[in-house]
Amino acid sequence: MSTYTEEVGNKLNELLEKTYDAEKGFKKAAENIENPQLKAFFESKAKQRYDFGHELKTEIMSFGQKVDKGDSITGKAHRAWMDVKALFSLDNAESMLEEAIRGEKAAIEEYEDVLEDTSLPSTMATILRSQKEAIKNGLSNIKILEDVR
Repeated sequence: MSTYTEEVGNKLNELLEKTYDAEKGFKKAAENIENPQLKAFFESKAKQRYDFGHELKTEIMSFGQKVDKGDSITGKAHRAWMDVKALFSLDNAESMLEEAIRGEKAAIEEYEDVLEDTSLPSTMATILRSQKEAIKNGLSNIKILEDVR
């Protein structure tokens, strides 16, 4: 049986922080895009990450671990970069989709890194696999949306 270690707690809190960053990034993308389909897509991804965050937070707390809240410096820098791209890009939609693809690929890698931990409780592993698959499916949708712009 797997035990919930402090190291696992730290990894999950890092993932939670990145989930919050992604939520804010998708909200920012929705604010910076005019295409209604893309705006709806980014808004739905922000909601998905909000839900992921609450699911992770609940699971972390169920194992008696402290939940870290806040923004990572990387997340703030990423959102600032999205603002700059939105201001200066000739093709705002394309640049936002490219950033979304990059971010989603990074998220999948982060989930895989945490899932490699053998001391991860089975309930958390199930949640993480489900969230990772949802992100993978979202990548397919982004590629379809590239044709919409």
